[in-house]
Amino acid sequence: MSSVLVAVPLAVIIMLTVLGNVVVCLAVGASRKLRCVTNCFIVSLAVTDLLLGLLVLPLSAVLQLTGEWPLGATFCNIYISLDVMLCTASILNLFAISVDRYFAVTAPLRYPALVTSGRVAMAMVLIWVVSLMVSFLPIHLGWNTPDFSVQNHGQNDRACLFRWNRSYVLVDAFATFYLPLLVMCGTYYRIFRIAREQARRINSRPSSLCSAAAAREHKATVTLAAVLGAFIICWFPYFTFFTCMGLWEEPEPPQTAYAVVLWLGYANSTLNPILYAALNRDFRTAYGQLLCCKRLCWAPPSDLTAPPTGQLVLLCAHTSGCRETSPEETGLVLQERNGSTFTNTQDR
Repeated sequence: MSSVLVAVPLAVIIMLTVLGNVVVCLAVGASRKLRCVTNCFIVSLAVTDLLLGLLVLPLSAVLQLTGEWPLGATFCNIYISLDVMLCTASILNLFAISVDRYFAVTAPLRYPALVTSGRVAMAMVLIWVVSLMVSFLPIHLGWNTPDFSVQNHGQNDRACLFRWNRSYVLVDAFATFYLPLLVMCGTYYRIFRIAREQARRINSRPSSLCSAAAAREHKATVTLAAVLGAFIICWFPYFTFFTCMGLWEEPEPPQTAYAVVLWLGYANSTLNPILYAALNRDFRTAYGQLLCCKRLCWAPPSDLTAPPTGQLVLLCAHTSGCRETSPEETGLVLQERNGSTFTNTQDR
């Protein structure tokens, strides 16, 4: 009975991770609006999380439920290397998305010149190089173990352990989590400040759009809290546990605690399709076309009292360029419709 209680949530996490990220990839392939440079990081994130769901999570579930590894030491080290590589790549893709959105919000007019296809490609190559450097290379050379021997060889063939030493733990944790986390907190805080400032400017004027601006500010706050909060809740417990166990060089950390924090980190790959795609209007439209098998269209407001065309968009600020909008509508810009003209409140 206890095995069933554990197996069901693990199966749900695996299924949602695979299906959610497959839908993201299909949405980009099916929608011409979404096939642009600015969505490369979201696609890279979805592919990374999909590979995690297909190659790593089923084996992690088997190991968790049976307590034994059936494939030998070599495949065990390959499995652990894939686990570390894909989780690291997922985190670094989230980091890249936060930096991308920071530029889209703080420099919307210069964004196309700052974020080019060449720079995006270089960033993606760097993400995978770093991911390989902290996974396959040290694990297969024994740099991660306290005695610098290759882990799992010459031991129990039915065991599959990820061993750590102090140097490996400090480099891995700070380079691939704590430093990206600090940057993400800084970028999203800056985005939040800009949202508050633009909403304050609009609210200071006697206008029928004040309530709409306040509503957008509240939505922006909730969205930022969801994005950053999910990342911290999912990965902070694992890397705190990982760092503490590594500094103490524990040969076998508490298995129950390790399993809980590990699967909590995996759950971030389940949430990513929701947080980084489903909150984007263009992605939602593409989702509807895929899931409902019909064309969905967005109808513009029919009166001037409806929310203005320029919207406060945080999670999809950088994708507005895919919709062939003018530069004034790009980024985190609140615009006020005045007859047939648009006034950019950011420049006032």
